[in-house]
Formats: sequence, C-alpha cells, structure tokens
Amino acid sequence: MLPSSRARRAGLAAAAVAIPVALAYRFAQVYRVRAGYPRRHEPVWTPEALGLPFQEVAVPTADGLSLPGWYLPAGEARAPGIALVHGWESARDRTLPHAQFLHAAGYHVLALDVRGHGTNEPEALPISVGEFAADATAAVRWLAGRAEVTRVGLLGHSMGAAGALVAAAAEPRIEAVVAVSTPADPYRLTRQTFRLVELPIPSLLAWPLAWLTTRVFLRPRGHTVGGVSAAHAVRAISAPVLLVHGDEDPIVPVGHLVRLASIRRAARPAAVTQTLVVHGGHHSWLYEFGIFRARVARFFAESLGGPLDPDVAARAAEAVPAARLPEPERLTALDDEPGGVRSLLRVFRTQTPTTSTDVPDPEARP
Repeated sequence: MLPSSRARRAGLAAAAVAIPVALAYRFAQVYRVRAGYPRRHEPVWTPEALGLPFQEVAVPTADGLSLPGWYLPAGEARAPGIALVHGWESARDRTLPHAQFLHAAGYHVLALDVRGHGTNEPEALPISVGEFAADATAAVRWLAGRAEVTRVGLLGHSMGAAGALVAAAAEPRIEAVVAVSTPADPYRLTRQTFRLVELPIPSLLAWPLAWLTTRVFLRPRGHTVGGVSAAHAVRAISAPVLLVHGDEDPIVPVGHLVRLASIRRAARPAAVTQTLVVHGGHHSWLYEFGIFRARVARFFAESLGGPLDPDVAARAAEAVPAARLPEPERLTALDDEPGGVRSLLRVFRTQTPTTSTDVPDPEARP
C-alpha cells in the first residue's frame, strides 16, 4: 500500500472517531446550559396560610450565601428539628404541607429556598445535587445551633432528597433522613431526562452519552460523579434512612428506590433502612396520602427520640389534612422543549446557548 493511501485511511479513521466525539461534547455543553439553571419561582404562600407560626430567617452557607427561610417553632419546648429541602425549580412554599404535619407531630421545622431557587438570585454556574447537599447541610447546622432543638433530621424531595442523602453522608449532626422520590445517581437522572423529552437516541448510545454529559455538567463546579450520587452516599450514612417513592412516578421511576435500598442494605446491613412505596403515588404530593404522613412522623419519632411516642406522632400526622396549595402554573425548562427530533436538532444550533435567567454557560464559545 502506498504511504499516501495509508495516510488517507488513517485520516478517515481519525475523523470517524473525532466527529461523533465532538458532536457528543457539543450536546453535553448545550445540555448543561438548558438543564443546569433552574427557573426560579418565588414562594406564593407563607406558613400563615396554614395557620402555622413562623419567623423569617436567613440561613448562612459555608461559601458565604444567605438563604431565605421560614422557621416554624413547635412552641418553646425542647424537641427535634426537621429541615425541609425542596426539589428542582421549586421553592420553600411547596414544602409547607410537610411542615404542616411535622409541626403537628411536635417538631420544630425549617424550610428554605435552595440557591438559585425561590427568592435567591440566579447562579452563575450550573446547579446539581452538590448544591442541594451544601444547602441542606447549612439548614441542619442552623437548626443544630438553636437552643430548643435537641436533634436534627432531614426531609428532601427529588433533587432535594438526593442532596439530603449526600449531606447525611458527611454531616454527623444529621441523625435521620427521609428521601422522597430520589434519583439514584446522576447517570440515571441524565438518561431519564433524555427519555422525558423523547430524544431519539438508541439506548446503546444514550448511556455513553449520559456518561459524558454528566461529567461535562459537573465540571464547572469541580464536582465528581461519586460526590453527587445518592447511590454512593447511602453506603456511608450511619443514621437511619427512610426511602419513599410513588409507584406511578413518571419523572424518577420507582426502580431508583429499589436500587438505593439494595445498595445501602448490602453496604450497611446493620444500619436502619426503611422503604415505603406509595401505591398510586406520583413524583410529587405524596404528603396527600395518610400512610405517607404517618410513616414519616413515626420514623422521625423512632429515630430522633420523640418528642411524641411513635404511635401518637403517626396518628397526629395522619390526621392533618395536608394537601397541595393552589398556585399559578409553573413552567419548567422541559416545557420549552419541543421533544423528539426537534429537541435533538436544537442542540446543534450555532448560536451561543443561554439560560432562562440569561446566565451564560461558563464554557460557551461565540
């Protein structure tokens, strides 16, 4: 074979590898911008709407932020405190039904807006489970500093649940965790978003693309995949954990609970690992089920030592008519996606992508 022919073939082979990789990397960059910056929705309701006493508070974070929150004291008695961590593109008012039944069971409660959400300013870098974990930790430390709070538990939903588990793996003051509708790991979460917008990507390609996309997504803040993975965190948590999921969850399928429970029980057979699958439950609003309210209140009473007997706490929580509060329609980033082939084609537009809050991608090129 002539040297020129060999060189030509080598060049074609290199191009055959380089072009798909370049397209995949471009996809990952655009995904990071579209999926990394939440639409902020300021709270519509306050605890006053549910007749709950509260104080406006500011929760400091380790990196210098001040997160707005509500503190709902259970009178002046010393009792455990529960921090509530909302999910993606949500805000503290959507945790109020949780606060309602937990307050009835005798707990001090703290609800806050995670950075980049609610009344916080938009973030310059993409947000992941790592930021939810950092703010969950800040909430726990704030509660632990209250003289009337004896012990501290966490309840998180969706991304907030993953953040709660990651926080509990590193913060010893977290003595009980309830994780609701939790994505098991960032790979599966990224892969699921491909499905939600019906991107026409075969599974054989979708998994390696999710692998690359996840790493590109996390790079600006320096997170590792293991560092933001609930599946990794549950191996390290010594505190009791209750995993809850709806069996009809279309956003994060119930298989994520099965995976988390299996991993934790294998890694920590002596630790408390409880699960609850709510039949007929979807991704959100599981607090509308009496079995959910009773089980969560009982779990915290058993794990944190009161303030009520577990049976009494369960009955008190179950009796609360917790229900979602009316709110205006909240558009999300997924609502802007046309879905299918059209979403895939939008990835390869030549203009620099921007977010709904006009925050530029830190690696975008004009």
